[in-house]
Amino acid sequence: MRAGRPATALIGMTAVVSVAAGCGIRDTSVPVDAGAAPSRVACDLPAPNVTAQALEGIPVRVYLVCGSRLVPVDRTVQIAEGRTLSDGVRVAEKLLDELREQPTAAEKDAGFATDVRTPLSVSAGRSSDPDGALRLSRDPADLPSAALAQIVCTYAESAAAGADGAVVLGGPGQDPPRAYSCTQQLKTSPDSDPDPGDVRTGR
Repeated sequence: MRAGRPATALIGMTAVVSVAAGCGIRDTSVPVDAGAAPSRVACDLPAPNVTAQALEGIPVRVYLVCGSRLVPVDRTVQIAEGRTLSDGVRVAEKLLDELREQPTAAEKDAGFATDVRTPLSVSAGRSSDPDGALRLSRDPADLPSAALAQIVCTYAESAAAGADGAVVLGGPGQDPPRAYSCTQQLKTSPDSDPDPGDVRTGR
C-alpha cells in the first residue's frame, strides 16, 4: 500500500503547478529589476497674490531650472523710493541678485533650482561697447550652460535687453560682447551650449 503514496504526491504537485499557471503566475529563476520609479516634479507654483506683491515690491520674472528645462517664476524686488526699474543696468543687477538667491521653500518643493552662483556681478558696458551692452564679472563662455541660459532668458524679458530683444553680454576681458537670444530650444534644453550670436562692437 505504501508504494502508491509517491505517485499520489506527484499528482498533487502537478495539480498545484497547473492551478498556479492558470492564475497567471510564472515561475522564473531570474530576478526582474523594474528600475527606479520615474522622477516627477510639479514645476508649478500657486498664482501670486498681486496685491501682496505690490506691497512687497516691484514684480519681476526670473527663469529657474525645473525638470531639466527653464521655467519662469514670479518674484518681487525692492528698490529705493522714487526709483524705477527702467534703467537696464539696474534691472540687470536686481535680476542677477534674484538668480543667485537659493529658491524659496515652496519653489524647492515644486522642483525649482538655480545654477547661477556667486561670486558673479554685472555692470554697464564699456565706452567702446554698443548701447545696452552688459559686462559680467566672468566670461559668459565660462559659465555653466544652464546658468548662462537662465541669465539670457531672464534678461530677455526685461529692460536689460536691447531694442531687438537680444541680450548683449561680455566678460571682464577685452573680447567684444556678443548678442544672445532666448530661444525655445534654449528654454527646453538649457544644458546645451547657448548660441553666442553675433559679436557686437562700437557705439
